[in-house]
Amino acid sequence: MGSAAGGTGKLNFIDGLKGTGALIVYLCHFAYAFYYSLYSLDEASAHTETGVEILIGKSPLNILYNGNFAVHLFFVASGFVLCIRFFRDYDRKRLAKSAVKRYFRLAVPILLVSTVIFFLMIAGLYKNTEAAVLAGSEEWFAGFNNFEPGYSHALREAVIGCFLFGHNYFNGVLWTVKYLFLGALLVYAVAALAGKWKYRYVLYAVLMAGLFLTDYAGIFAGFWLCDLYYTKPRLMKWVRRVPWLCAGIFVLGVYFGSYPSVGTRLEGSIYAWLPEGLSVTYHFIGAAMIVAGAAGSSVLSRFFSCRILTGLGRISFSWYLLHFPVIATFSSALLLALYGKLSYHLLMGLNFVLTTLIVWGLSFLMTKYVEEPYNRFLSRW
Repeated sequence: MGSAAGGTGKLNFIDGLKGTGALIVYLCHFAYAFYYSLYSLDEASAHTETGVEILIGKSPLNILYNGNFAVHLFFVASGFVLCIRFFRDYDRKRLAKSAVKRYFRLAVPILLVSTVIFFLMIAGLYKNTEAAVLAGSEEWFAGFNNFEPGYSHALREAVIGCFLFGHNYFNGVLWTVKYLFLGALLVYAVAALAGKWKYRYVLYAVLMAGLFLTDYAGIFAGFWLCDLYYTKPRLMKWVRRVPWLCAGIFVLGVYFGSYPSVGTRLEGSIYAWLPEGLSVTYHFIGAAMIVAGAAGSSVLSRFFSCRILTGLGRISFSWYLLHFPVIATFSSALLLALYGKLSYHLLMGLNFVLTTLIVWGLSFLMTKYVEEPYNRFLSRW
């Protein structure tokens, strides 16, 4: 792992944070599809007589499936790694190459998965609309991929629409690509123009003020944290000598990151005092604090560097692209096939185990045989 003084080792904890984000997004979509009251906090969609889903949804435990927070965690972690090499050698030419490669690194895996989704839709294998009726999640789950597919539409979305406009008709997760792409270009531009400027933090503060209420804030916050991590070794050494500071930042990050995404029906919860309607802002703040805490704490960085989380980090982009089509096809079809033959909770437990194995297997194969060879090819440019 890279040191605070700017070592050349791999930052394993960042991979672990990416893996954590990808896992939480998966848990979010599975939970929203089949236990919708975990999100809505509405007793009408609960599958338990005690309404335990609502109790979980109003507690910090909901961070385990808080997808909006997880996306911001992924944004901050991604922003952190964009300019690591620049802050080591200040090579502006490498920044320009990275900006060009950014599009191609993202576009090919997205196009591949969108093509598969098109054929799944043509074959009539998307069963989320029917499954949503049984699961009580029509409000959220029923509307995905509920249209007549055309490959030209899928192609435009994969190569242009998701990058510039956040289009996500075929794959619901693609709305984030606009921020991962355009946010990265912003970061590269700021690094090239002001990365060595003595007063660059004033510029950073101005830009952050403008981005604060947008989904670009996470990418930029990650870039800012990377700058501090690599160019302020004395600050990082001081931070590491005050372990309670990073622990406190991390705990506050968990609090804000676990703010229920629905943003309403929070009476009696520990979030009730916070102004409503600012879920995105709370989740960004939480994600930034968690990454900052992990970066400054040896204990936390070791935790997020564990093999399971870094392994998920390795396959995180494939996992992110593939998990929702699996839930909308296999998981939904299994619910339809076995509904009424098993208790709902037993059925969904079996469904979760099988779905997780399928998503993991497909993600591993796509990473090993598509993403990694393709990225090695791009690195030769």
